[in-house]
Amino acid sequence: MTFLLIFVCVFTVRFPPLYSFTCQLQGQFDLNGIHQTGDVILGGLFAINFFSTVPDLSFTSEPQESVCYGFHPSGFRQAQTMAFAIDEINRNPNLLSNVTLGYSLYDNCIELATGFRAAMSLISGQAGEMASEETCVGLPVLGIVGDSFSTSTIAISTVVGLYRVPLVSYFATCSCLSDREKFPSFFRTIPSDSFQVRAMIQILKHFGWTWAGLLISNDDYGVHAARAFLSDLGPIVGSNNLQKRTWMASEAWTSIAELQTSDFMPYLGGTLGIAIPRGEISGLRNFLLQIRPVSKQKNTSEYNMVRNLTFWEHIFKCRFAPPPEGWLETGGQLCTGQEVIETVLEEEVFDVSDLRPEYNVYKAVYTLAHALDDMLQCEPGRGPFSGDTCAQLQGLEPWQLVYYLEKVNFTTSFGDQVSFDENGDALPIYEIVNWVWLPDGSTKVHNVGEVKRSAKNGEELTIDENKIFWNFIFKQGMCSESCPPGTRMAHKKGEPKCCFDCVPCSDGKISNTTDSMECTICPEDFWSSPQRDHCVPKRTEFLSYHEPLGICLTTTSILGTLTCLVVLVIFIYYRSTPIVRANNSELSYLLLMSLKLCFLCSLLFIGRPQPLTCQLRHAAFGISFVLCVSCILVKTMVVLAVFKASKPGAEASLKWFGAVQQRGTVLVLTCFQAVICTVWLVLASPAPHKNTQYYSDKIVYECAIGSTVGFGILLGYISLLAVLSFVLAFLARNLPDSFNEAKLITFSMLIFCAVWVAFVPAYISSPGKYADAVEVFAILASSFGLLVALFGPKCYIILLRPERNTKKAIMGQRR
Repeated sequence: MTFLLIFVCVFTVRFPPLYSFTCQLQGQFDLNGIHQTGDVILGGLFAINFFSTVPDLSFTSEPQESVCYGFHPSGFRQAQTMAFAIDEINRNPNLLSNVTLGYSLYDNCIELATGFRAAMSLISGQAGEMASEETCVGLPVLGIVGDSFSTSTIAISTVVGLYRVPLVSYFATCSCLSDREKFPSFFRTIPSDSFQVRAMIQILKHFGWTWAGLLISNDDYGVHAARAFLSDLGPIVGSNNLQKRTWMASEAWTSIAELQTSDFMPYLGGTLGIAIPRGEISGLRNFLLQIRPVSKQKNTSEYNMVRNLTFWEHIFKCRFAPPPEGWLETGGQLCTGQEVIETVLEEEVFDVSDLRPEYNVYKAVYTLAHALDDMLQCEPGRGPFSGDTCAQLQGLEPWQLVYYLEKVNFTTSFGDQVSFDENGDALPIYEIVNWVWLPDGSTKVHNVGEVKRSAKNGEELTIDENKIFWNFIFKQGMCSESCPPGTRMAHKKGEPKCCFDCVPCSDGKISNTTDSMECTICPEDFWSSPQRDHCVPKRTEFLSYHEPLGICLTTTSILGTLTCLVVLVIFIYYRSTPIVRANNSELSYLLLMSLKLCFLCSLLFIGRPQPLTCQLRHAAFGISFVLCVSCILVKTMVVLAVFKASKPGAEASLKWFGAVQQRGTVLVLTCFQAVICTVWLVLASPAPHKNTQYYSDKIVYECAIGSTVGFGILLGYISLLAVLSFVLAFLARNLPDSFNEAKLITFSMLIFCAVWVAFVPAYISSPGKYADAVEVFAILASSFGLLVALFGPKCYIILLRPERNTKKAIMGQRR
């Protein structure tokens, strides 16, 4: 409008001979409105009618403006609430005491074009023409209350924001309007959709609902809300089976009475709705009851929202003359304007028991009034504007009011605090309501909770579930039950996403929440509990002293040690007897001591592996067995040397097998094994190791040998000495003597070799603690084999056949 006005003025200045030097509006809009004069004018945009006609746009004649129809009682009541609030403020001596507020309220017909025309009329005025010498200071309205729809508000706020005219909406919730750069002068007394969406999601989570269908309007209000919903909640699914669903309504249709009928309640009963907080406005009903029909006056630009008398016609179900064609013929009544309004007190327009959008309108008007009052309270020289100046009532500019709107803070008569954040949004609070379908077929909407945001506690949700009316057993419906902890959801192919199977988590994985999409792998040292809902430490396994196998092996080892000790005592006690002296008693004692060490070293393989035991077990095993086999090897060599020396001319060979040489040989052979063990421990020492490869649900503690080569050399050296002893003993088995020890050595080494040959494949194929058990068994079996084969016959003669323990019996000739 203003741009067109400037264009006409400039055009006439450049061509004065052709046009008169005056500025005029391009045209006036025929808008349905109501006005009241005052020192300061506030504008308002309301949906008084539902529909509008579509004008002829062929442009063969001047297009006519659209005509609004379809009376909207709630919208009319909201407009009258603004008129009432301004009237109340004007009667309040404590608020704007020296200023009278006026208003210009227009019907937007729920149409963007009509609402835009009304907004342009509010900011540009409706004066027919203006002489060139006249000066227009300020704008016709200081602020606007409206619009009621997000799409219209976005368009209107974009334009009025250019003039910094404050626009305070009571029903536009699109989160996009919080953009201060695009809408610098926009405020609202209703929370943003971003908060409403989060409130809905909190309700979904409160009841544990895992799927949601979304039905939106194809406009800015619906699109932006859907984006926020999808962003915060994730994927959604829908279904045509409405009877299996519970609806959750946004504030836009929570209070629509037309949906709360017996026709819709079978589907919409039990609806949970986000609702604008209800308020009480004392005196509003009496104000509404004073409304009377007023016709359009001639020669005046004053228009009234009831100039078509639709309000009166609506409440009395009559028509003013001339009535529509056929009205009287069908029994319709003519309106006189003298009908008694007290006879229609039950009409919806007079119902002030559930004021929600009206209460927001009321707060919006008071917001502008308080901001204006704060501005007029400014002390000269201490103002917020350039040069510390204050705004003056004469020449007041709308942008000056924006400054005070940003800082407004007051409490309504109903006890609600009103202020705005940095985006112009009001303090967020919603009520949660429930549509109850009563047994008599009527409906009731009652409050079951609220959701609000506070600086101290953040967003808080309060719901009284005992008050909620559930229309159907919707929690089961056609969808699957929630998956408990320990399972994950597996969607059924070809079915809605709310249909799924609850698949137990596999071994080693858990889920500790309801309706988990994936199972989580437990850490390395943990395993899933039997319920698969938490991780527990893995069971540990090693050859323990407390288990039957460990107890058996330990007992056998101690028994072997004691047996060696008993045999040693017997040999020491009978050391002067021929059989002990004839068998190299010193080597026999050393052999018994080494066998005792062999039995004891097996204990290092039992118990939880420790760094020290891992290093000692194979070293002690290798040295003990080399000492044992070295003694046997030397005894075998001595037997051969003795019988060889019995031949003529071979006596000199015995000097190489004296006591010193025997001890030296055993020491050298044993030291060589000690060197092997030392190098092994230095270069690649065995160490405790947690093996998780054998079993997935437990940890096997074992000693890693460090170097397979070192372990192989250790066993190879023992095998070399054992084979050499066996060969020599086998060669000496038939030497003459009643008691030829070579036979016993042959038999003992045969047992020893057989045990350790069987040990290798058994050790390799045994997992975990059983590998240690196999090695302990091999040690004990070979040790017992040597002990029994070498010393069993001797102890038998010493203890049970003493008559054979004589020099004559031992040195007897062969038969």
